[in-house]
Amino acid sequence: MSKDTEVDMKDVELNLDQEKQPMTGGAENGDAGSPTCTENGSVKVKIPEETETKFTGLSKEELLRVAGTPGWVRTRWALLILFWLGWLGMLAGAVAIIVQAPRCKDIPAMNWWNYGPLYQIGNVQAFSESQNLKGVADKMNHLSQLKVKGLVIGPIHVAPLDNLVSLNFEEISSDAGNLEQFKSLITAAHKKSINVVLDLTPYYLGSRPWFANVSVPNVAERLKSALVFWLNQGVDGIQLSGVERVASVVPSLWADIRAIVQNGTEGKRRILIGVTEKTSAVEVSELLNSTGVDLLLSGALRSKSMTPTDRAQTVQQLLSSHNQTQLAWNIGDRKEGHLATLVGPDMVNFNQMLLLTLPGTPVFNYGDEIALADADTKSPKMLWDSLEDETNGTAKEEKEQRLSCRSFFKTLSELRGKERSLQHGDYIPLFNSTSALAYLRQWDQSGRYVAAFNWGSDAVTLQLSHPDLPAWAVVQVSTDKVNLAPDSTVALSKLELGPGQAVLLQFPYIA
Repeated sequence: MSKDTEVDMKDVELNLDQEKQPMTGGAENGDAGSPTCTENGSVKVKIPEETETKFTGLSKEELLRVAGTPGWVRTRWALLILFWLGWLGMLAGAVAIIVQAPRCKDIPAMNWWNYGPLYQIGNVQAFSESQNLKGVADKMNHLSQLKVKGLVIGPIHVAPLDNLVSLNFEEISSDAGNLEQFKSLITAAHKKSINVVLDLTPYYLGSRPWFANVSVPNVAERLKSALVFWLNQGVDGIQLSGVERVASVVPSLWADIRAIVQNGTEGKRRILIGVTEKTSAVEVSELLNSTGVDLLLSGALRSKSMTPTDRAQTVQQLLSSHNQTQLAWNIGDRKEGHLATLVGPDMVNFNQMLLLTLPGTPVFNYGDEIALADADTKSPKMLWDSLEDETNGTAKEEKEQRLSCRSFFKTLSELRGKERSLQHGDYIPLFNSTSALAYLRQWDQSGRYVAAFNWGSDAVTLQLSHPDLPAWAVVQVSTDKVNLAPDSTVALSKLELGPGQAVLLQFPYIA
């Protein structure tokens, strides 16, 4: 027996009863495995151990011999062919899915002012506790929380009453601050991704923004060099009132003004905003074409005598002749006053929803987010509240109302900034009457939104129907927290709106 296969033996000692007789014979005869008696009651036994079998596998030479046999060669080829057929099948399936899947629409060309609201601060002193440009810079967090995309400041230049000679576009009025404060404001705004537009309306303290007609050429010429100065300071655009006058009186100078502002640096475009007192959709459309401004603020939605049908027709007329990226929607402004005064404090949230869901750029006056109202001036002092302020009674109730109004604005502004259907989606009228209006905003495969409004003094039930509408939709934002609570589901065929109530509904895209 070889050493590798030799059976090992163990000595096992058995303890037997000592009273038994000693065992003899096995050892004496020399039998292997026999018990051996060494002493009375103690026996040693040799027990064979099990041998462990070791698997060494095939050697290299054996593997090469097997691999070369015809059977294995055919097996390898079969497996290789099956692998590539499976791979090609998966590739073909992926291509089929891509080809058959609905294609996403191309995002339309947009500029920074198309992505969210613009916020106007016509009176710097009224806006902040510091009553200057530094105070505005200190409030940049507030504007960022509102998802504001652009800040329209001023006018802040020196423009004494009825004194054309002393007009100085490049000097900041001492009441507003100084140039260093303005530069710091621009820096603070840009850090929050907020663009800064400067209002350079020449004679902003009087009723005629360009003085008399005879002075328009002189003022426009002086404005050109001022535009270069302020754009070099880092402003992202210019706002001008009375654009129809300068565009018609000195068209060549107006073309120069447009070129200086709109043909700016590479990359981000600068904006030229016009302001007009015109109210009809036809006049506003004509001015958009004749002046070539990027946005035109007007009184198209301001008239208190307008019915929902009038508003629907105004929106439809402007959309029929202009891309929505050219349209701006506002109710209040520096001259006309604040939203709460123009529509009533109870209708502020209602009109916030209207402006933030129409196709175009919404524009608000400072304080419109808290329903700030005009008193004896169109530039009331801004009210700053926080949850930590200790108040009671009427003051506490008024503070809570302001904070609630601000939260409502913030929610809508966030939706406006992130939802493609609200940013640049199609506008589809669903319903309009003398008291109510409803429309659909949708874009490709994004979530869709229905906005509905009831200006009337009585409740209405809207029976909304359209091929793109489902039977039910979910409340996103509502002025009626009781009957149309957020996240509740409503039937579009019988949408009930109380008097002076508005709601924004959402439903998913269904292929």
